[in-house]
Amino acid sequence: MLLSRADETPLRFYSMSAQIQKEKKGYYDILEHTQKSPGNITEWLNWFLTCLSRSIENANMVIDKIARKAVFWRNNALLVSDERQRKILNMLFDGFDGHLTSSKFGKIARCSQDTAGRLLKDLVGKGILSQEGAGRNTHYVLVL
Repeated sequence: MLLSRADETPLRFYSMSAQIQKEKKGYYDILEHTQKSPGNITEWLNWFLTCLSRSIENANMVIDKIARKAVFWRNNALLVSDERQRKILNMLFDGFDGHLTSSKFGKIARCSQDTAGRLLKDLVGKGILSQEGAGRNTHYVLVL
């Protein structure tokens, strides 16, 4: 709370509670250890500051990701007019699971695999995606 007040701003780009939740076992271990050591909180302070550092690092990674996405859309908004293409591109930025194929595109965008293939080739032609592999192993990757 004192660290937050020292910033003199109501804005927080990091979350200590979320980071502590990720490191719950370490948090309870250091609390127990500190309670058993008479009046010495040095190890707890070290743990807390290291946890704070990781929280800020994670926030910076999220901010960088959002900034890259914003720059991408600022530069490419006029090139991508199809909503299905926009949806897939946003999913790629947000952490698409696995490889993007025309089959997956078709299922997500609710269109035929042929239509998905044309939409993907359009994005490749615009330099937004690159095609990797060949035949049944063809998949598409965001060009950054």
